[in-house]
Parts: sequence; C-alpha cells; structure tokens
Amino acid sequence: MSAGIIGIGRYLPERIVTNKELEQRMDTSDEWIRTRTGIEERRIASDDIDTSDMGYIAAKRALDDAGISPEQIDLILVATVTPDRAFPSVACMLQEKLGAVRAAALDVSAACAGFMYAMVTAKQFIETNTYKYVLVVGVEKLSKIVDWTDRNTAVLFGDGAGAVVMGKVSEGRGIVSFELGADGTGGKYLYQDDFVVMNGREVFKFAVRQMGESCIRVLEKAGLTKADVDFLIPHQANIRIMEAARERLELPIDRMSITVNKYGNTSAASIPISLVEEVEAGRIQDDDLIIMVGFGGGLTWGAIALRWGK
Repeated sequence: MSAGIIGIGRYLPERIVTNKELEQRMDTSDEWIRTRTGIEERRIASDDIDTSDMGYIAAKRALDDAGISPEQIDLILVATVTPDRAFPSVACMLQEKLGAVRAAALDVSAACAGFMYAMVTAKQFIETNTYKYVLVVGVEKLSKIVDWTDRNTAVLFGDGAGAVVMGKVSEGRGIVSFELGADGTGGKYLYQDDFVVMNGREVFKFAVRQMGESCIRVLEKAGLTKADVDFLIPHQANIRIMEAARERLELPIDRMSITVNKYGNTSAASIPISLVEEVEAGRIQDDDLIIMVGFGGGLTWGAIALRWGK
C-alpha cells in the first residue's frame, strides 16, 4: 500500500493587506502587481502570532480531519524557512503544543519546495513500515523577513499554514511518483540576508522551465500521460509561472488551483493551503490524479503525482 493523505487542515491570518494598501507604502500600483504576479491581496499575521502558532492550528485541523489523536503521530515534519527561532525547531514546538508525545520531530528547509520534500520524506518512513502516521506541515511567516520598502519583493509574500496527515491508503491511491531536485549554483538568485533578496528575472526563467519539466517527468515515472491529469496544484508564486505549467500539461484553466490572488506567495505553505481550498470546494474528488509542483530558493524543486483518496 502507498503513502497518501488522510487528513487536511490550514490556517490563514485574519488581516488582509491589499495592493491598494501597498500603494500607500511604496512606489507601486495595484495594476503593476496584478498584471505581473496575479496577486490582489495577501494575509499578514499579527505580531503576537508566530510561525509555530499558525502551524499548530493547521496541524490540529488536519488531525481532526484524519480522526487521529496527537498521541498516534510518529513523526512531525515542518517545512519552513521562517521558524520562530533557530532552535528548537518548529516541529518540536508543535510536538509540545499538540501533545504528540511519541513523535520524532524536525524541520525541513527547502524554501518554497519544502512541502514536497517533506511529503516525500514522510512517504519513505510510511512505506518502509517505520512509522504509521506522519504529520506534515508547511508554514511561513514571511512578513517578518520581507523588506517592506522593497517593491520588488514586499508585494509578493504572505503568511499562512497548511498541514496534512499522511499514512497508508487503499490500493491505487496515494503518491504514485515524485521528483526532487536542486541546483545550488542558482542560490545567488534567491536568498535571505536580513531580508529576502531575489533576482526576479533569473528565478522566473528557472521556474517556468523547471515546473513544466517536473510535471512531465513525474507522469513519465508513473507511466501516465497528460490526459490522465485531473488537477494541478502549483506553488502559488506568480500566475504567469503557474500558467506555463498548466499549458505544458494542456489542462483547462478550471483544473488548476489559483489562490495566489488571495494569499500571495506563502512559500512552503502555498501548496497545502491550495489543496485544502480545492478539496473543501469539491473540485478534487476521490481517485482524481493530482500533480503538485513547486520550486524555491536553493534553488530547489519538487513534484508529486498523487491519486487522491484514503
């Protein structure tokens, strides 16, 4: 039996920051942001809510959805580049908050591709019968590492959390193939010093190429074709990058998740946040083949072909 998703949950901060509000802060415009990124607004966490707080709420909702108690979790993996502090890890903080007393815990740092890396790591533990249940969380408070005077980066990012509980699922469902990759020579194009620094042109070129190629390769690994794909959940970084991946798969636009307009780029949280949105809206059904694909600083990338259902 394959590893798959048996529970989902997410958390989004209440505060909405619109493009119009950003116009008042910096030399930008709503039209410029929308036409180049697809972003109209984003959620920003308050000062008294940190990464672990958002991750806890999403994780609790995923556990409730799975019908699993915290004590049953064997491993907690948290994909984030914005931990509360260098250590202890956000995963260890969640273990305490949840009361997951049996769980091992660690953070995964692969930037916006982190959730893919964490899911694939969970798959290995589950399918080797090492662990039964793994909690995977993607969570970011990017607002604390963004320079709010830099119009090239500040308009892009938002805060939020998404979580899944992974375990064995019925025959034919779960993760059917995956690809993980990295190109350290591109690290200079997207990194953090005091704040996020990005060479937008180079990252855009990389992402357009890599997202499409990864989608095709996971299908080939699974012995599937474009015609088999029911739904695409790309990392919500930029609508033009997302569109390039959709066109590579020859999917109609209503079969791609688009949440970037509402939440901006939430890095490792963007794919699980979008997954919850689509499942709750009824756009993903049992036995649908989903492609999840992301890219991030590192440079890193990851793609998963998953047959939905428990």
